[in-house]
Amino acid sequence: MKLSSYCLALVCCLAQVVSANSNPIIDHQSIFHPVVGRQGMVSSQEALASEVGLQMLQQGGNAVDAAVAVGFALAVTLPKAGNIGGGGFMLVHLAKENKTLAIDYREMAPARAHRDMFLDADGNVDKHLARNSFLSAGVPGTVAGLIHALDNYGSLPLKTVIAPAIKLADEGFDISHALAEELKSRRKQLSRSEAGKAIFYKANGDAYEAGERFVQKDLAWSLKQIARHGREAFYEGEIAKRFVADAKRHKGLIDAKDMKAYRIAQRKPVVGNYRGYKVVSMPPPSSGGVHVLQMLNILEGYDLAAMGHNSADYLHVLSEAMKYAYADRSEYLGDPDFTPVPVKQLLSKGYAERLLGHIDLAQARASDDIKPGRDLPFESHDTTHYSVVDDEGNLVSNTYTLNFSYGSGIVVAGTGILLNNEMNDFSAKPGTPNAFGLLGGKANAIHPLKRPLSSMTPTIVFKEDKPFLAVGSPGGSKIINTVLQVILNVIDHNMNIAEASSVPRIHHQWYPDVLNIERGISADTVKLLEAKGHKTQVSRVLGSTQSVLIDSGLMYGASDPRRPGAATVAF
Repeated sequence: MKLSSYCLALVCCLAQVVSANSNPIIDHQSIFHPVVGRQGMVSSQEALASEVGLQMLQQGGNAVDAAVAVGFALAVTLPKAGNIGGGGFMLVHLAKENKTLAIDYREMAPARAHRDMFLDADGNVDKHLARNSFLSAGVPGTVAGLIHALDNYGSLPLKTVIAPAIKLADEGFDISHALAEELKSRRKQLSRSEAGKAIFYKANGDAYEAGERFVQKDLAWSLKQIARHGREAFYEGEIAKRFVADAKRHKGLIDAKDMKAYRIAQRKPVVGNYRGYKVVSMPPPSSGGVHVLQMLNILEGYDLAAMGHNSADYLHVLSEAMKYAYADRSEYLGDPDFTPVPVKQLLSKGYAERLLGHIDLAQARASDDIKPGRDLPFESHDTTHYSVVDDEGNLVSNTYTLNFSYGSGIVVAGTGILLNNEMNDFSAKPGTPNAFGLLGGKANAIHPLKRPLSSMTPTIVFKEDKPFLAVGSPGGSKIINTVLQVILNVIDHNMNIAEASSVPRIHHQWYPDVLNIERGISADTVKLLEAKGHKTQVSRVLGSTQSVLIDSGLMYGASDPRRPGAATVAF
């Protein structure tokens, strides 16, 4: 039986109240509880999309069917991050085969892209070109990725799983308070194209108000094309033609050959072990999986439970481990099809032990004193995540993105599709921070047909070789550390999934040398951290996880209360 509407409303309401109060932490012990189900569960950042996924499960579809339906629905209901103009990573666990696979549908650089394409005459990065222009778009992978997953691992036809998204775009939905306020605040960004202005604002230029109907006819047309003609519609058909024509008009690089040449990559996940649990995550060009496992290897050397959750000592060792991981990210991570990535060495338990030996429990190490690859044993940005589980034990952990919220803000004329600005995730100039402050090197330099490095970290944790936890998050460079802390909260601190999702988090990414701390960590703890040499800075929110946990035959789910409108639904 489906959960009561009250339970769903409670989750959504909590998320909105918390965001409005600018404090992401709630009294999780008294009012924030996991949603519970037995037959199926969907946890996503937008309530209507979660309901779409649940409908697929109730119609007899499996977790992949539901995940693909959610992916298309979010393109309609969560335009800042849900997308068919971006790309992402999907982990799929197939219960019968006891197999977990990784689908890489990250965007690819156009064939005419080149290393210095965003540098001005003085050799400096032109931020406008890298972030806000047609040049900033990589060839989108979402449509190819979702259809690949459905064709190979789903059970329902494409027309069935995409139908709810078409209806939401064609007939519209009542705009939420959060979306209405976002569109008002993003007017400049979303007015970079005439097509964008026509979709996101009324004919007279007024903004939509909460409760008004939001219809997206051009996007409905695109979705109908995909329903009729599948992958071909997007990469060779009428949608592709409109993409190429608009890119040509605005000096973009994507052409017909780029669209036709796009391919997903099915990769082998990275796998580690932490205190007897198997942790499976996304391999490069995601940096997230490698570095979550690297940090878990380091932290396994400490009794974190004895330190106490969010104590000064606990947060200190977390921060130090984060610095070493992000330093290595800057040097070694990139597209494995173009550059060797020393995954085996980075995930070596011996390497973790050597890094642990450099951590001083009494004093923070300055970022300037941490160099990538120290002791490495070499041999000869807005994003959304959702998690789905079905009654057979199939599980999907999926993260996809346009990079910034609403990508570049440019809508491709006649399609209703927002362009990603993922080319900014390459290292436009080695040693120069990207929009998220992350440093990169030659391994992530721009190259034709290459996929940019990403922080997206869809992850599945196994207990006694059975799926136990699926987790992921948006948040740009903060994604990796967000996922790490949810895993630690569950395993080391024995929290239920709602508690693990809601408690305060920290973030350090090596450079800048700043420890970001959410509100809710005690002032005394902050003082103790500063006495150890940490430079602290209060951060409003770090990530927004959508998670499911399976234990003793029950499914427990939670939508992070940090952002409005999220929902976990089950039956």
